[in-house]
Amino acid sequence: MLLRWFRPTRTVRAHCDLPCGVYDPAQARIEADSVMAIQKKFGDAAHQKKPTETIEDFQTRAIAIKEERADLVKHHLWVLWTDYFKPEHLERFPELHDKFWKATKFAGDAKRSTDPAQGQQLIDAINEIDEIFQATKQ
Repeated sequence: MLLRWFRPTRTVRAHCDLPCGVYDPAQARIEADSVMAIQKKFGDAAHQKKPTETIEDFQTRAIAIKEERADLVKHHLWVLWTDYFKPEHLERFPELHDKFWKATKFAGDAKRSTDPAQGQQLIDAINEIDEIFQATKQ
């Protein structure tokens, strides 16, 4: 008898953990843009550094910031993958899992790379996910 009082009277289904509009690949893209910008600055350290620092100090700071940003890309992609996308999206877009796998791999590669072309791969991968994301919102 007591359990009936606490049992829900109706079942409610939600698409997301919170109301829609919370999740967006833009967060990952912003961090990926930062990664690529840092990769570019790393290669031009002589012109980018402050007058009071050495090229090596500038590059060391750039790498630390780039790695932090690459981790944030992974974080934002994982949140999007695990909290926004649902089984029905995977049925509609069977390539979704592979796209996320590649994008997070590119984010990991960004931690080891100072090549802006690698950063562009990451941005391109996020843009592919964004295309699917936008299609799911229609």
